[in-house]
Amino acid sequence: MIIYTVRPGDSVNSIARRYGLSEQRIIEENELRDPAALVVGQTLVLTQPTAVYTVAQGDTVYSIATRFGITTNQLWRNNPQLGGGSELTPGQELVISLPAPEPGSIDVNGYAYPNIDRDVLRKTLPYLTYLTLFTYGIRDDGTLIGIEDEELIELARSYGVAPIMLISTLTEEGTFSNELAADLLGDPAMQARVIAEIAQTLSEKRYAGVDVDFEYVPVEYADAYVRFIENLHTALSPNGYKVFVALAPKTSQTQPGLLYEGHNYGGLGAAADGVLLMTYEWGYTYGPPLPVAPINRVREVVDYALTEIPADKINLGIPNYGYDWTLPYIAGESKAQSLSNVAAVELARERHAAIEFDRAAQSPYFRYFVRVNGEPIEHIVHFEDARSIDAKLRLIAEKALRGGSVWNIMRYFPQLWLVLNNLFTINRGLE
Repeated sequence: MIIYTVRPGDSVNSIARRYGLSEQRIIEENELRDPAALVVGQTLVLTQPTAVYTVAQGDTVYSIATRFGITTNQLWRNNPQLGGGSELTPGQELVISLPAPEPGSIDVNGYAYPNIDRDVLRKTLPYLTYLTLFTYGIRDDGTLIGIEDEELIELARSYGVAPIMLISTLTEEGTFSNELAADLLGDPAMQARVIAEIAQTLSEKRYAGVDVDFEYVPVEYADAYVRFIENLHTALSPNGYKVFVALAPKTSQTQPGLLYEGHNYGGLGAAADGVLLMTYEWGYTYGPPLPVAPINRVREVVDYALTEIPADKINLGIPNYGYDWTLPYIAGESKAQSLSNVAAVELARERHAAIEFDRAAQSPYFRYFVRVNGEPIEHIVHFEDARSIDAKLRLIAEKALRGGSVWNIMRYFPQLWLVLNNLFTINRGLE
């Protein structure tokens, strides 16, 4: 795999000729909507197949995978243009194998809302170990607020992906409440009801486990939160269910702030089967313009987590989005607009902006201007590209972490999955 950064004067044709690759494959795999208009500074992932196959009449995805001793998911991962589907065309060239990935394999989790585009989901599922569906909430009486998830659970299972139920402090009003977390963690009877409801839902819906995401837990309930996860694990593990916990991105045990103080890394890590580090949102909607997940800050979180939690329990959070800020930033007033990584590159193209790269953060960004009432107004966009994704994934390998967790998979980002597939073997969630 080559991660190529576009330079002035480059074209897809010149890049393909330089590396002896298929121009069509570069366009298809990177999903270039306008191949004739590359952006200076944008990245392209150039895959280098070690074996290809030309589809013959009567071939199916299953028959080709069987012939070459690979799984159908691997065939789909190697050929994202198939969209996770079964349609083949005689004469079509498929990638059978790529250079050997990093030693070992990893788990990959993807978060999704129930309204995810089904084509995006099918295209993404071959890359996943777990699909976590966002989110069940909790009522004051300990009963759960459900979601429309049956179709997604069955789709996940059809690809061998383990569906995971997410439970959070979402209220009936549709907001997240730290008061609800405090009420639950301070009431053993309410906890028992919630645990019973979770167990029943896992069984009825055919989930494979649960991810608990209680944010802004008051510090006085930190120990109670650990006991809740312990009790949940005790109730669920005899039936083979996994228990995961989402953790705020701490860099020390005593880090101040409501987001951090209620998350006891050591206690929660010991109580759960695995943890999901929420290593993103340094740059966020109401904050100053910063990279969403600068690798130097992400590394600090991982280094601290490893002092409290075994590496084989840790999943690194990976963002799949960026933000567009209007400058100057005014604290308490400014609000950045979220956009997909694909849309960020398209915006740079529209605004004739060159994409730059923050070496310390390992993160791309660009600036552009719009005229408002005749006055030029500056914007800055921070987002993710193949280089920033590569840096995060290589941190997983360097630290021998369990895997990665993508927030979220609602918008397809070709380069994320291309880099992932070239670096790692992905564990299957269901046997």
